[in-house]
Amino acid sequence: MDEDLSADSAARELGVTLATLYAYVSRGLVRSRPEPGTRRRRYVAEDIWLLKQRKEQRRDPGRTAEEALHQGLPAIESRLSVIRDGRLYYRGKDVVSLAATCTLEQVAALLWAGDLAATIPEEPLAATPPEWRSFLKLVPGLPPLESFQVLLPLLAARDPGAYDVQPGSVQRIGLKIVRILAAAAVGARPSRLEIAEVLQGGWPTTAPDDRALLRTALVLYADNGINPSSFTARCVASAGSTPYALVLAGLAALQGTKHGGACERAEALLEEAGDSAGARRVVEARLRRGEPVPGFGHPLYPAGDPRGALLMQLVMEHRGRTRDVVLATALVHAVRDLTGQLPNVDFGVVTLCRALRLPPGAALALLGIGRTVGWIAHGLEQYQEGRLIRPRARYAGEQPQT
Repeated sequence: MDEDLSADSAARELGVTLATLYAYVSRGLVRSRPEPGTRRRRYVAEDIWLLKQRKEQRRDPGRTAEEALHQGLPAIESRLSVIRDGRLYYRGKDVVSLAATCTLEQVAALLWAGDLAATIPEEPLAATPPEWRSFLKLVPGLPPLESFQVLLPLLAARDPGAYDVQPGSVQRIGLKIVRILAAAAVGARPSRLEIAEVLQGGWPTTAPDDRALLRTALVLYADNGINPSSFTARCVASAGSTPYALVLAGLAALQGTKHGGACERAEALLEEAGDSAGARRVVEARLRRGEPVPGFGHPLYPAGDPRGALLMQLVMEHRGRTRDVVLATALVHAVRDLTGQLPNVDFGVVTLCRALRLPPGAALALLGIGRTVGWIAHGLEQYQEGRLIRPRARYAGEQPQT
């Protein structure tokens, strides 16, 4: 969807006259912007889309409610993140700027307490949790998300305050979870070191200068609206379950091939290409077979994912001469030339991980750790909401026999 529409296109999309369109603008229902170099104005496609959805809701409320679960009208109120004009914002702050200046802990303070400088309550983590030795015996060879799912129930069973869903308690548990997942991803001892520092120190192929790259990836992954894992986490929180449970639920959704699986498909594309000479051949072959090119394009960022653009820029600056970055750049050029699509955040993170020679599954580990901050934020909102999320189904089966 283009970000702006002409007056004729906007009116045609809404099924109204130009006079009615202008009335919508004057009432604040549709935003318009001047078209550079002309006296014409263009109309924000997102506003046109939302207004069209509201009109359809009045005609068929039942159908609209069903479609709200599939990229339809907003069904949940949230103050955490929003996409405007092709850019992502956390509580009104541009995520690209946050990723350049903030740690994941600071972004957690922003999403959880509304202030980058807020103090999140912590508990001592200097001593290894009692379950740590058992955990390390259980999970050798497991992918990161699965190892997280083994660990979290062990932690929950030893936290008697887990059912206290007051904000301070949820924040305390949330920060503990994020810190321990970061340590688990690299087999390190849980500590109160910066999360990016724990990861960088635990992955032996990295240098201290690489910490900023890992920090950026974590911040970019923290939230992206009501996606499947965040919605699942909110549902679990609405039922009164613990923060451990809502993170487990988010991880389960993230494992899906249509969600976190995007990272694995992007990595497979790089493996399939092999080297920069094979990049265009692989892209052409996929297009010829009618297959999508993973890691490119994003339905919420039609003009290009700014998170992917930032990561590719940083990787080029820090590791531009490495074989994997040369290959990734060749793929970016081939896809852009053949389809016009640009790399999304998953392609950027996978390129980063390969450039730093991180172990298999590192991209998913970064996604799971970063997104846990967002899941906790959604849980905090839902606990305060205090209502059970329970959409009604429209029964379409055999009618009851009397």
